[in-house]
Amino acid sequence: MGKQLLLIFYRNPELGKVKTRLAKTIGDEKALAIYFKLAEHTKNITANLKCIKTVYYSSFVEAQDIWPKGIFQKQAQAGSDLGEKMHHAFAEGFAAGYQSICIIGTDCLELTTEIIKEAFLELETHDTVIGPATDGGYYLLGMKKLYPAFFQNKNWSTDSVCSNTISDFKNLNLNHFSLETLTDVDEEKDLPAGFSV
Repeated sequence: MGKQLLLIFYRNPELGKVKTRLAKTIGDEKALAIYFKLAEHTKNITANLKCIKTVYYSSFVEAQDIWPKGIFQKQAQAGSDLGEKMHHAFAEGFAAGYQSICIIGTDCLELTTEIIKEAFLELETHDTVIGPATDGGYYLLGMKKLYPAFFQNKNWSTDSVCSNTISDFKNLNLNHFSLETLTDVDEEKDLPAGFSV
């Protein structure tokens, strides 16, 4: 059993249900195509990481898809909102004996293998690690034990999530490391120049 676990939160790819803010300006089909590109990027940067990797699906586990079973474990998310779902995934990981756990989504084209490695490295000397996103959320959260406060009293998908989580760190007297700020792809303006589908 490896000591490190990477949780990858993944929304099942259904037309009209992924990247809805992006779809408002480019349409559902293009938004879905971009979503697949984002997921492919996430798979490529995580596949060779030495840690255990578990993909948490939003509604049901797909046996045959872009996430190869020999490389990625697969689970279904459990809970009513994002906070409950993340809390449940972290709780399962710590119950299984992992000593440091990070979570990412599949929205960040700027995320690299090196940044994820850095997150786990910084967890050796910090209680928590966070990767701030330009929209006020975060693209990565890591910890060495479960802190339920991180998942409570948050307005998910708003610009207060990262700052409120850092407030939790301070309130609990936890030392944390902030990774570089990256851009999540939520709207058309978030796409890199020249990006096409």
